[in-house]
Amino acid sequence: MSLNAFITKEAVESDEDGPLSGKTVAVKDNISTKGVRTTCGSAMLEEYVPPYDATVVELLKDAGATIVGKANMDEFGMGTTTETSAFGPTKNPVDESRVPGGSSGGSAAAVAAGEADLALGSDTGGSIRCPAAFCGVVGIKPTYGLVSRYGLVAYANSLEQIGPIAPTVEEAAGLLDVIAGPDERDGTTHDEGADSDYAAAATGDVEGLTIGVPTELVEGADEGVEEAFWAALDELEAQGAEYKEVSMPSVEKAVAAYYVIAMSEASSNLARFDGVRYGKSGGYEGNWNDAFARAREDGFGPEVKRRILLGTYALSAGYHDKYYAKAQDARAWVKQDFDAAFEDVDVLASPTMPVPPFKLGESLDDPLQMYLADANTVPVNLANLPAISVPAGETEGLPVGLQLIGKKFDEETIIRAASAVEN
Repeated sequence: MSLNAFITKEAVESDEDGPLSGKTVAVKDNISTKGVRTTCGSAMLEEYVPPYDATVVELLKDAGATIVGKANMDEFGMGTTTETSAFGPTKNPVDESRVPGGSSGGSAAAVAAGEADLALGSDTGGSIRCPAAFCGVVGIKPTYGLVSRYGLVAYANSLEQIGPIAPTVEEAAGLLDVIAGPDERDGTTHDEGADSDYAAAATGDVEGLTIGVPTELVEGADEGVEEAFWAALDELEAQGAEYKEVSMPSVEKAVAAYYVIAMSEASSNLARFDGVRYGKSGGYEGNWNDAFARAREDGFGPEVKRRILLGTYALSAGYHDKYYAKAQDARAWVKQDFDAAFEDVDVLASPTMPVPPFKLGESLDDPLQMYLADANTVPVNLANLPAISVPAGETEGLPVGLQLIGKKFDEETIIRAASAVEN
């Protein structure tokens, strides 16, 4: 049975000889690929074929990779299950009655099922780490600015990053080596970390490493998930690391702050899809306002419409200070809590997702449940920090992911710790 991991299966081979020669890569369908359809999982862009490659795609080709297709995703990256795609849901290869996570569910499912050696996803609030955890593979959300976002169709500019998904920590780190570095076409990229050898950091040596466990990110987790999490930490301790509990009270406000900020940025970014500049066009009667409304009504799915409406409301006159400004204050508080925690520890650890993979269809009628499932991942994006999800056991036969969070541009430490979990 097909997993529906791809929206478009179209191979693009490279003539270059490089570190990814012989490797196949699935590219999330919100990353621009020249001459290959890029839909963002939306009917709005069903026929869009970009005239240019994203920077990360150029780097893949330069490294000798073969791109095997465009991976399925939640529409415009808005979802935690890959069920909001206009092209149908992706199934989890571990259990086809379950979701693969989102929004990069197609990328993770393709890697887990062996339909691609490696994959690129994008992570706005956990969209690489969530599907990596649900599918039992490795996913890295890089520090904001380490990887170019040029050619990534924007959802929430201040939060999102492109990152690797792979079967092992070393392979994910090797893919990060290829795509990391500054880009003159993306003013948010940074020189720091560009010369690192991330694959070489996967040594598994955690002797003397201090791991902090934010109690707020463990409390309330599913019992089986929590058991797997603590077992993984005990194993790290046996390998020479030590762990201790820390408190980060701000993370209890992180989900609310994240969704206000992300939806506000989405309402602005998606305004360009008006049937004239981008998106569905033609065949609509009436004046421009009528045509604009019809194009967006026909092109966007329910979850995208919900987030545009909520984001527009949060930014509207009379409500900006009440919602958006307060969300930015909460974001600053989250950053302060991370800074304080990292004064005493080298990395922070939590379950990647507090629950096992949902059943298909389980969360579609309850968006709030889907939003709350991001509680452990969104604080990382608010603080613009790096994080990795690595498989850390199972509960009832379903994968459990361990999330390791690092200091800014300190991907090497979380890769080293994650490789110890893997070993």
